[in-house]
Amino acid sequence: MMMRGNGSEWRAALMVAALAMPFAARAADAPPSQAAQAALQQAVQKGADLFAHESFGGAGTCETCHLNGGRDRGKLPNGKEIPSLVGAAASYPRYNPRAQSVVTLSQRISGCIRNALKGTPPPLGSPDMVALETYLTYLSKGTVMGRQFQ
Repeated sequence: MMMRGNGSEWRAALMVAALAMPFAARAADAPPSQAAQAALQQAVQKGADLFAHESFGGAGTCETCHLNGGRDRGKLPNGKEIPSLVGAAASYPRYNPRAQSVVTLSQRISGCIRNALKGTPPPLGSPDMVALETYLTYLSKGTVMGRQFQ
């Protein structure tokens, strides 16, 4: 790609971009607007509803194993105890030894629906998957992220 213009034009453009960066960073840290908060709360509620009531065409719901909306310890169908989902979203992405790869939260949700519920997970990025991810992330509010990285 060939760049046009003289050196002073490029220096001026770079200077403007550099000066704008602190403002962009502050905008990202700004409290969410009322509209953003409402949209997030709707996604949390939809995710909680899906978690509690949707079978995804399989046997049971997420609450079959993850009790009290994932807030309490749960049990797999084989009786094995599983931890609460509070804070779980903060540990993704992470390495999955069975898959021998790094998996994201949405991939883990898909695997749980497919393997434990024997259902069909919503497509990655779909409104239902985003709602489930948002709900699980909401359960992790205040949890330290990145512990899986050493």
